[in-house]
Amino acid sequence: MMNKYVALFAVSALALGAGTAVAGQEISNDMSRCAAGKGPAILVSVRGIKESAGKVRVQSYPATGSAWLAKGRWLHRLESRASAGTMSFCVPVPAEGRYGIAVRHDRNGNGKTDISSDGGGFSNNPSINILNLGKPSVSKVAFQAGPGVTQITINLKYM
Repeated sequence: MMNKYVALFAVSALALGAGTAVAGQEISNDMSRCAAGKGPAILVSVRGIKESAGKVRVQSYPATGSAWLAKGRWLHRLESRASAGTMSFCVPVPAEGRYGIAVRHDRNGNGKTDISSDGGGFSNNPSINILNLGKPSVSKVAFQAGPGVTQITINLKYM
């Protein structure tokens, strides 16, 4: 069980702590992008945030094997002060299509993944194990975003 979470955080570090991405854009969490009649966008409900400390980071990726969790291949990155419980994020996407979302709760806000304290999760809430080194396949995280606002829920896991 512990190995499963160690692997999850190792991948979260890779996916969410990567250096500056050339292709991606850091944006604010503008909830008006997910208002009725807007889109395409993904309304991400992040559940299970342990405490109101640090930051929550959400990153979107094209759902392709070459882009998923690859350094510099994310589309949008949103970061917000953590609030215990559930938080909502509006992630715009360039067009309807298949995407994947990765989330990390950096509890001490140091910008690094601290395996013993940070939380993480992925779209579709795939199970993570040591055999896949905590990196769920794109087929397990991919979902279809429509022309409007697509709603998903990600449940964070902590060690």
